[in-house]
Amino acid sequence: MDPDAVAKAFVEHYYTTFDANRSGLANLYQEGSMLTFEGQKIQGSSNIVAKLTGLPFQQCQHSISTVDCQPSGPAGGMLVFVSGNLQLAGEQHALKFSQAEGTLCLL
Repeated sequence: MDPDAVAKAFVEHYYTTFDANRSGLANLYQEGSMLTFEGQKIQGSSNIVAKLTGLPFQQCQHSISTVDCQPSGPAGGMLVFVSGNLQLAGEQHALKFSQAEGTLCLL
């Protein structure tokens, strides 16, 4: 299994889901998952999805620039770092974003 291909497939799925239906991200998080958003730590699938669905915009489009990954931990996990642009509906200029996803399991 090619870790780079897995990371790219995950990133495509994650941001396609985020842009179309943020509540659909719930199954990608566990109760032990944590999201740090602008200094605020949010734990658990339902809390993370509540934060993401409560963001002050309804429509957006992510454009991915980079996907970097590396092995993480002994259980076949990986760390994925993503950067790109976020275009909000009605806005002229895109916003830059970066996000790190840890311990994606390849098993």
